[in-house]
Amino acid sequence: MNAAPDPWEVVDDDRRARAAAAIADVVRPTPVLSSRGLSERFGGPVVLKAENLQRTGSFKLRGALAKVAALGDDAAAGVVAGSAGNHAQAVAYAARERGVPCEVFMPEGAPIAKLEACAGLGARVHRGGASVIEAVVAARERAAATGMAFVHPFDDPDVIAGQATVGAELLEQVPDLAQVIVPLGGGGLACGIALAVKRVRPEVRVLGVQAAVCAPYLRTRGREPAAPAPTTVRAPTIADGIAVKQPGAVTLPLVEALLDDVVAVDEDAIAEAMMTLLERAKLVVEGAGAVSVAAARPGLTAPPAAGTTVLVLSGGNVDPGLVAAVARRHESVVGRRLVLLTVISDRPGSLARLLTEVGGTGANLVEVQHVRDGLELHVRETGVQLVLETRGPQHAQAVRAALEQAGYPVRGLG
Repeated sequence: MNAAPDPWEVVDDDRRARAAAAIADVVRPTPVLSSRGLSERFGGPVVLKAENLQRTGSFKLRGALAKVAALGDDAAAGVVAGSAGNHAQAVAYAARERGVPCEVFMPEGAPIAKLEACAGLGARVHRGGASVIEAVVAARERAAATGMAFVHPFDDPDVIAGQATVGAELLEQVPDLAQVIVPLGGGGLACGIALAVKRVRPEVRVLGVQAAVCAPYLRTRGREPAAPAPTTVRAPTIADGIAVKQPGAVTLPLVEALLDDVVAVDEDAIAEAMMTLLERAKLVVEGAGAVSVAAARPGLTAPPAAGTTVLVLSGGNVDPGLVAAVARRHESVVGRRLVLLTVISDRPGSLARLLTEVGGTGANLVEVQHVRDGLELHVRETGVQLVLETRGPQHAQAVRAALEQAGYPVRGLG
């Protein structure tokens, strides 16, 4: 039986030093932001490492630049990558900065904004396949056929060395660093941070966070997430950036050797984390980037006895439509968005009378729609769906009570 590789040899100090030098002229050090609200909820000091503010909107640029530099003359024919978005953008940006051709393969479901961003950076974009896995396979085949260099999104020592620069920054920015909670997809970021931090401060805990619907590293530790396991990486998750089905050949032993624990968070927790960051920190963070915040809660992770916990926000490339959907859900959950279905007479003036009653409650009418199908109605009746903004759960209950008292049967839809 082969012994596990020594992580300090797989990504040694020299490799990390070369990576740091290779990215220095392009990558911007990202800020560390304090959060009193999250600190109070977590029970200990918390800060946010805002990699969502990095160029291209994620940490991926660090690894892409490091890999292109490590390729040397082998990059002259160009580089090729397969990705759902962030890695593709990072490789395209790195290729443009270093003056080499670039092609990226993206699955059919990749956001249009990310496709356009890659094209805008000068990459030739190929769209096809049902998953990131298929995109990576296509990219490998293209590299073999053309002599271009394939750049893996995470399973590569040079890519991991580039991501390690996040950990190096944390050592400088957070003097009392005691714990890092980091999104865990393929493992490049988590392993890189752990390598950089534990080389200098081995006592610092590094925890990886996966989406519960796709948590391969949790299962390698003999544990199952609360959500059922998906059959493919196409299982629905708003954390698509970390929806990796299989552990990496390079990253798996590094994760096992370096990460102190792996936890999983469900979709509702991820959605609430995105809204927490938007409302309280004024940060737009994608689902994959917000899982660290979702995990920073009692019962799942715990604050250290002393020192600061860093929550890594790994990316901010999120579709505006998803942000709107998450915001609508959040408003419903906290009772500030009320969807009601009622019935009125299908005669002139009936709707106006209903809306007058609504206005008297102080609720703001967002949307009104007649619903005549799928309901048991008399010939001269119509259903009406109302979307209302309220001041909170108590106000929402008062609105319902007022309409029922006025003679309108009310059914809550959200």
